[in-house]
Amino acid sequence: MNARQARFRIADASIRLDSMPITGRDLTLSVEPDERLAIADQLRITAVEKLEATLRAVRFKGGMRVTGRLVATTVQPSVVSLDPVTQEIDEPIERVFLPGGGKDFAAAADAEIFVDLEGEDVPDHFEGNEADLTDLIIETLALAIDPYPRLPGESLGSLGDDGDTESDLPFAGLKILKETEDKG
Repeated sequence: MNARQARFRIADASIRLDSMPITGRDLTLSVEPDERLAIADQLRITAVEKLEATLRAVRFKGGMRVTGRLVATTVQPSVVSLDPVTQEIDEPIERVFLPGGGKDFAAAADAEIFVDLEGEDVPDHFEGNEADLTDLIIETLALAIDPYPRLPGESLGSLGDDGDTESDLPFAGLKILKETEDKG
């Protein structure tokens, strides 16, 4: 089994375009504990204690626009003391999904590529009539997680070693040698 076959999916996190009402579809997900454990393992954090998404999908340019909100609680070790740090996350979600992800969009190696930094994000693509929103949910969570979590008031100085004592300086040993040479 290769990595593509073993791809993780959140149950009920997909929307079918062919059965979507004209007014759109609402999707509310409360991710189960075993799925949260798999997501925490994938993101390499201690735990995902809560993960909920409230999404609204409407038809858009032959595909769909998904908007909503992700609410989560994560736990990961502090970068200072390794004590657990809990983070509350509340992030907006907005993404466009268009059919036809199997198309080859690669250009020639020497071709110029224009990137409009002020324009809309590039849409995601899906095959068939169903868009799986698992990657959207996990990506939104991953981007919202603090990459350097710390407990409130925690810093390297709070560990009691601020690194500024004279014995910690790189040439402290040479100073001792110089002092003994001056005496002798």
